[in-house]
Amino acid sequence: MKTVQDYIRTIVDFPHEGIMFRDVTTLFADPRGFRMAIDQMLHPYAGLEIDKVVGLEARGFIIGGAIAHQLSVGFVPIRKKGKLPGTTISQDYKLEYGEAIVEIHDDAIKAGEKVLVVDDLLATGGTAEAGIKLLERLGGEIVSCAFIIDLPELGGRRKLEAMGMDVHALCAFDGL
Repeated sequence: MKTVQDYIRTIVDFPHEGIMFRDVTTLFADPRGFRMAIDQMLHPYAGLEIDKVVGLEARGFIIGGAIAHQLSVGFVPIRKKGKLPGTTISQDYKLEYGEAIVEIHDDAIKAGEKVLVVDDLLATGGTAEAGIKLLERLGGEIVSCAFIIDLPELGGRRKLEAMGMDVHALCAFDGL
């Protein structure tokens, strides 16, 4: 029987030499694989109160929309700077080479709402950390952070857990 990991393609030396890119588009393209991933991502949250699912740009939107639909709750995107049309708050974070900024609408989360943060991949945890900081500034209570893939060697899980976050991932890959 196939696992979620079996549907994920590895592309060598993308986007840079020495990187093993874990491509979830092959997972999303397969109806059984995609359903399996969404069902498994939902499983730890059965019976928990969740008000909103927050997806991190950009593959987190695909996952987050499907999970929000299954939970019958709202979906909120956290986007790269300049992509949201309304009034936003922003948070900068470090990338491997430089910095980036993510934003959320300032009225997307109400104080006390229970939030599930989702994305396809947990690497260094920088994007997730920035998203969590935005949600906390709006008064959101993060129930958990869910990912399809964890790259443990890059330390993202440790970073998020050190922030007090509950973290779930469907599979892990060694290396970068």
